[in-house]
Amino acid sequence: MSTVKKGDLILIDYTARIEETGEVFDTSLEGVAKKEGIYREGTPYEPMLVAVGERWVVSGLDEGLVGMKAKEKRTIKVPPEMGVGSRDPSKVRLFPLRFFKEVPRPGQRVEVRGMVGTVLTVSGGRVQVDFNPPLAGKTLVYEVTVRKVLRTKAEKVRALIHRRIPQVRIDEVGVVLTKDSVKIELPEGALQLEGLQLAKRGIARDLFRFLPGIGEVIFVERYKKAEEVRA
Repeated sequence: MSTVKKGDLILIDYTARIEETGEVFDTSLEGVAKKEGIYREGTPYEPMLVAVGERWVVSGLDEGLVGMKAKEKRTIKVPPEMGVGSRDPSKVRLFPLRFFKEVPRPGQRVEVRGMVGTVLTVSGGRVQVDFNPPLAGKTLVYEVTVRKVLRTKAEKVRALIHRRIPQVRIDEVGVVLTKDSVKIELPEGALQLEGLQLAKRGIARDLFRFLPGIGEVIFVERYKKAEEVRA
């Protein structure tokens, strides 16, 4: 069985924790999300597509996937410098309480002067806000399983489409492959999705990048006449 290498498209399931606290902050598994109290309604819990070596995930995880095999499970520890980055003390600032419409509480995410940060303390009429990313300075631990290494052109096309338009069931998307082109027909219900044109351009870029030899991507829009209701 071949191992994962840079440039491969793979599907992974994962659960990510902060090493210092054991807190789960992200997962692709619905059951884990509900158990850990981080479940988000409307979020698709499913294996995530990763282009290995393309930094679609933090660099420490990206590098840790190399050499894995399909169905293999691995624990990958990611230090801050290979994760979200180190914590910058200069990004912790004090603001008068009057800057806020209501008294914030520690741990609350707030926006101040166009920047989003986390409230650390509220004391003496002043609020201390940390504008570092929440995971900055943290060691991250990923429990990862490689569900599948995508090998065929059809698998790669469908996975890349789903990455850009996760709201659409991939079995409802028509795909016709030739030697140098891909024809894609989305279901009629998807044609009014917000941001669809940007998604289509992104799909085309992905297909050109990850499928050598593809020189044309064609999107087909098909509308059916509604049946008339007769009295």
